[in-house]
Amino acid sequence: MAELATIARPYAEALFQAAGAQGPQTAEWLQALAAVAAHEPLLAFAADPKVTAQQVYDVITGVLPQPLPPLGQNFLRTVIDNDRLRVLPEIAHQFQALLNERQGVADARVESAFPIEGAALDELKTVLEKRFGRQLRLQVQVRPELIGGVRVVVGDEVLDTSVKARLEQMRVALTA
Repeated sequence: MAELATIARPYAEALFQAAGAQGPQTAEWLQALAAVAAHEPLLAFAADPKVTAQQVYDVITGVLPQPLPPLGQNFLRTVIDNDRLRVLPEIAHQFQALLNERQGVADARVESAFPIEGAALDELKTVLEKRFGRQLRLQVQVRPELIGGVRVVVGDEVLDTSVKARLEQMRVALTA
């Protein structure tokens, strides 16, 4: 996994510099490219020695919801020419991290035993932003195995207030 991150970093940084003020729009089409490149049949097609780089490019651009801007076209051709399609999801991830850093925002994954919506989500967002000291973009995932409470992941920081985590802490304390 670290190898993919190492390979993806220069691509993400170069694209970030080239995108400039167009960062949010670039992130959109880059996410679309990453979603397409995550499909194994496409990667198998691209790896076929009988298939040309132009054919791979045509297939990818043919399934995208919107046409790529010139920067996107050049970027995709570079990725294909250097046989880095498999790395596109990691490039998109690192690009989004650079964009978040510039905007002072962080992505947060909120795992909850029950759906959280509306006012409850807004209240949770306010509390979490205060706790983590930055603006957060929340993505809620329902995980019934947590029993109750929430588990929040922001970058490499984890805040686990779930019932499952508390029960595990009690189990460890009782068996120690």
